[in-house]
Amino acid sequence: MMTEEMMKQMPHMMSQAGQMMTKPVATGAMMAATGFAAGRGLLGNTLLRNPLALLAVGAAGGIAAGFLLFKYQKEIVEGLSKVSGMGKDFALNQKENLNDLMAEAEEKLEGRSTPPAPATEAPAA
Repeated sequence: MMTEEMMKQMPHMMSQAGQMMTKPVATGAMMAATGFAAGRGLLGNTLLRNPLALLAVGAAGGIAAGFLLFKYQKEIVEGLSKVSGMGKDFALNQKENLNDLMAEAEEKLEGRSTPPAPATEAPAA
């Protein structure tokens, strides 16, 4: 039962909880704790202690994952090829940037640094 003192402190405690929920880390931790508690309440001892139930749930999950992989096979392959192409482009771009930096460093070491191009001013219209 709540005492009168607890009832008086309730608005203050609720405002602190509201301020804490504005931080993303606290929100994520709160959601994880809630999901853990809900999962433990729903699955609890039955699933974790019975190997046959655990095997059945694992098999059902594998069948569902296999079906979804088969159904969306083309989209998955297209997405993976697009991502790998983007990775290759990124690697080539970084290699080119590194070669440019190395060329600049070699020029500075040799003492033949090229002077910067003069800035051209656009005529005022």
